[in-house]
Amino acid sequence: MSTAVQTPPQFVPTESQLHVAYSVCRGITRSQAKNFYYGFLVLPKRKRQALSAVYAFMRRCDDIADDPSLSARERQQKLDIWLDAFHAAQAGSPTDDPVLLALTDAQRRFHIPLGLLDALAFGTAMDVEQTDVEQNPDQPATPGLQVQYRSFQDLELYCYHVASVVGLVCIRIFGYTDPAAEPLAEKCGLAFQLTNIIRDVKEDAAVGRIYLPQDELEQSGISATDLTSARDASRVRPLLELQAQRAFENYRAGDELLHFIAEDSQPALWVLVNIYRSLLEKIVRLNYDVFTRKVSLTFREKLTILSKGFLKRIL
Repeated sequence: MSTAVQTPPQFVPTESQLHVAYSVCRGITRSQAKNFYYGFLVLPKRKRQALSAVYAFMRRCDDIADDPSLSARERQQKLDIWLDAFHAAQAGSPTDDPVLLALTDAQRRFHIPLGLLDALAFGTAMDVEQTDVEQNPDQPATPGLQVQYRSFQDLELYCYHVASVVGLVCIRIFGYTDPAAEPLAEKCGLAFQLTNIIRDVKEDAAVGRIYLPQDELEQSGISATDLTSARDASRVRPLLELQAQRAFENYRAGDELLHFIAEDSQPALWVLVNIYRSLLEKIVRLNYDVFTRKVSLTFREKLTILSKGFLKRIL
């Protein structure tokens, strides 16, 4: 008598469960995604829902990686558990987590490679790993401060996992057929992340993280402690300007990418690129003063860009 191994049936959520799950993700995106949310608004509903699910997944990863109440080891363990839960949901195991419900549905609908979603989680884990790395013996000892990456090439690898991969996921949802879209999406993500690094340089330093490359800091004669205050911001400005030049060069890829993605998604990408590029342009106009203020676009400035995006969708 043969005993065939039977595969347990895959869990299939009901429409009402998915409706609630996507609603939760939309709420997370609306409250947390200060810039990305505006781009989502001009997408068709099914694509807007999918991007909200991806953002909510990323947000959960970030929240675990940045939890100050946990040690680095505990954060890594919690990230591993979260990723295991995601893999189980993808394999068809039941889950009542709304983010995993929505993300699993979105991944299947838009054929998002699982490796890309794993890479998103890995990107947040890179910050956790750096917490446990001993201070670089070649850099001045600065209690609580740590330069995360030794060179721009190292920083690019980090940006790939936390931002370029996001671009690759987004274009799966936007829709494209020409593989030439992929390197453009990667460059666009790099531009976004460099903009965030410039804007948040003081804020990141305050929690012990320096994302400007170590070799460029040394060449500029800047120490990690110089980034925690505005005592001599003029010395830091040329280094921030260098990152801005790199970002502006990569924003051109966003303009090119518009022509490769589905027409119904082009207004959303246009809004996203122009919100982030406008933020960087504002930083430049303020002479890179990111030390005495948190630079951001006003609601009116974002609304102006969003309105133009809606017009592009209509026309």
